[in-house]
Amino acid sequence: MQQVKIFKSVESEVASLENEVNEWIRANGCRVINVVANIAPQSDALQAGIQGRYAPSDVLLVVLYETEG
Repeated sequence: MQQVKIFKSVESEVASLENEVNEWIRANGCRVINVVANIAPQSDALQAGIQGRYAPSDVLLVVLYETEG
C-alpha cells in the first residue's frame, strides 16, 4: 500500500532534517518510491524584526513510500 509522510523544517536545519528522514526510513523499513521537496522563502523578515538578513526558509519534504498490507 502506498502512503505519504510529510516532514517540515527550516533551511538552517537541513542536516537535522536529513538525519530525521533517514532514521525514519531505517526505523520503519519501508520502501521509498519518491521524494519531493520544496523550499519557500520567508517574506515577513522585516515584520519579524530581522533587518538586513533573510529569515530561514521553510523546507517541506514529502516521502511517498510503500508498506506491505
